[in-house]
Amino acid sequence: MSDTANDQRITAAAIAALPGVGPQRLRTLISSLGVHDAWHTLRGDLAPHGHIAAMLAHDHLGRSLRRHATDQLLERSAAALADHAIRVVLRDDPEYPASLRGDFAAPAVLFAIGDMSAFSNRRVGVVGTRAASAAGRHFARRMSRELAHSGVSVVSGLARGIDAAAHRGALDDEDESTAAPIAVVASGLDIVYPREHAGLWAAVARRGVIVSESPPGCAPDAFRFPLRNRILAAVSELLVVVESRSSGGSMITVDEAAKRGITVMAVPGSPHSESSTGTNALIADGATTVCHADDVLIALGLDHRRVSASSDSRARPSSADRVVLDALARTPATLEQLVAVLDLPVQEVALRLGHLEAQGWAVSNGGWWEALLAS
Repeated sequence: MSDTANDQRITAAAIAALPGVGPQRLRTLISSLGVHDAWHTLRGDLAPHGHIAAMLAHDHLGRSLRRHATDQLLERSAAALADHAIRVVLRDDPEYPASLRGDFAAPAVLFAIGDMSAFSNRRVGVVGTRAASAAGRHFARRMSRELAHSGVSVVSGLARGIDAAAHRGALDDEDESTAAPIAVVASGLDIVYPREHAGLWAAVARRGVIVSESPPGCAPDAFRFPLRNRILAAVSELLVVVESRSSGGSMITVDEAAKRGITVMAVPGSPHSESSTGTNALIADGATTVCHADDVLIALGLDHRRVSASSDSRARPSSADRVVLDALARTPATLEQLVAVLDLPVQEVALRLGHLEAQGWAVSNGGWWEALLAS
């Protein structure tokens, strides 16, 4: 038997890469047989018994697995892990996240890049829509920066929108005392998704950790994201939804958190905003409102005075500019809509918007102006 075949982590990665072996089958195989016996059973070297035999007989699965469970797959798995510095973490390894080990749907195998010790920190999941407003991204980034500064690891999915803003906020402060970010992704760790987040992936891996249950080479297939969301929920002590429509990935994560008795908190949004329909509904159903990082720290039972003492570094808007900012705080608007609502000359509204943008209080997003209020 080769050294590669003797390495149970490489073997576990190879089993995870077999077609037809999803998270549940992988968990059943490894928990029932152990890594090496599972591999030799799949190869046909050992006869399956009981429920394993029944599982492998289903839809000719056994024949397919025997055809793919080859030494060549072991070699490819070993090369992919080495080429991308990916570690394999098994459920009985000391560095496997304690909060995940006892979960009813815990992955049998995790793939990781970075420092797994981040899971020993206090942890808050921050999720939301990919089609986030500028105000939502601003809130997620500021809140996550303050959580990380208070020693709380921000857990998110490295997706577009709220996820990316949360990770960027957790990375904003270079202070060594800042808690490391945690990313849970759906694809193999050798496939960056979305591609434009390559720099962000590298930064999270360098400062914290990225984990996935998908082996190297797995594309970001649609079915993997709901599975990913259960892991994100399970490793979080609290889940904060910043912006979300009434359905979608964030709501799947909310459901997974609810199954596990994990507290869900939500950021209120404008009743006129489609991207806040889900979060507003969560609050209506009893979710705790989040208007500041302090709200999350209090829910964790942490001392929040350090965050409360920090001040917004932006210059205060003038009273004239504040009139426009207050209007934007109610709902995003175009320049023309602001002129009509405020009954002011277009040149004056444009000048005040310029002041607010320069000071960091407002941003133009595709012709629509949005307020960037303090979290």
